[in-house]
Amino acid sequence: MTEVKTGKNTSAALLVVGSVALDTVETSRDRREEILGGAACFSCCAASFFTPTRLVGVVGTDFPAAHEDFLRSRGIDLGGLEHTPGRTFRWAGRYAADFNTRTTLDTQLNVFETFKPKLPSAWTETPFVFLANIDPALQLGVLAQVQKPRFSACDTMNFWIGGKRADLLRVLERVHMLLLNDEEARQLSGESSLPAAARAISAMGPQAVVIKRGDAGALLFQGGDVFAAPAFPLDNVVDPTGAGDSFAGGFMGCLAAAGDTSPDGVRSALVAGTVLASFCVEDFSLDRFRVLDQGQIRGRIAAYADLLRFQAPRI
Repeated sequence: MTEVKTGKNTSAALLVVGSVALDTVETSRDRREEILGGAACFSCCAASFFTPTRLVGVVGTDFPAAHEDFLRSRGIDLGGLEHTPGRTFRWAGRYAADFNTRTTLDTQLNVFETFKPKLPSAWTETPFVFLANIDPALQLGVLAQVQKPRFSACDTMNFWIGGKRADLLRVLERVHMLLLNDEEARQLSGESSLPAAARAISAMGPQAVVIKRGDAGALLFQGGDVFAAPAFPLDNVVDPTGAGDSFAGGFMGCLAAAGDTSPDGVRSALVAGTVLASFCVEDFSLDRFRVLDQGQIRGRIAAYADLLRFQAPRI
C-alpha cells in the first residue's frame, strides 16, 4: 500500500453533486433537531481535508447562513449551491442501540424534489467527480456536463436499483467506480456471493466496485484484485449518519490530492476514506469535522496501518 498523504493539494479539485439537508437524528446517546446533513455536505467536508472541493446542490430560503459559513470555512466552493424559494430537504431518523438498524421517520424532499444540477461553466473540466446518491437521471445530467473527468465515481441505493435501473445502467457505463452496500450489490447483480456480485457489476461498466459493509468495513474489487479494508475499531460511536458519504468523500479527496489512480493509489485512498468515516461517527452531524485536524488524521492512519500489520505464519 502506498503512503496516504494528508494536506491539501491546491492543484487538484473534486466536484461533488448531491443532497444538502437538515436532519433530525435520534440515537441512544441523544436527539438533535434540524442539524446540518446531506450526502454532499458529508462528502465535501471529508474530502476537504485533502483537496479543494466544489459542491453542487440546492437549498431553500430557510437554510441557515451559519451552515454555509461552516462549509466555506472548510475551503469548500459553494458556487454550485442553488438557493430556491421554498424549504430545504429534510430527513428524520432513529437508530437502534447497536447503530446497525435505522428507521426513517420522515422525509421531506421540498426543493430537492425539482433539483436539476447545473454546473458553473468553469467547473465542467474538474478532473475528479463524485456523484452522491441521487436519481441516476440527474447523475447522467451531470456526466453530460463534465468534460472527460480523469476519475469519476457514483453512489446509489436500492430505490434507484429497483425503480430506475435503465438509467443507472447508463451511468455505470460512464463512471470509473461504483460504491454501494452489500444488499444493494446483491440486488443489482442478482448474485448472492459478493465477489460474484462485484464481477457482474464490473461487467456493466465500472472499472472498480466498492462494497460497503457497515461496521465490517469495505471490499474493493478492481480487475482481478480484491482489497479488504476493515472499519477502524471505535469505543465511542455517537451518530452513524453520513458515515458512508464521509467514506466516499475521504476516498475521492485523497485520490484527487495524490493524483494516483493506479490500483495501489486506489487502495490508499480507500484507507483514507475508512479513516474519515471513523471520525464522522464520533459526533452528531458534521461536528467532529469542525475540530478535526491533519495531525489527528495522520495519527489514525498510522494506527490503521498498524492494525493491518502482521507477520505471515510459518506453516
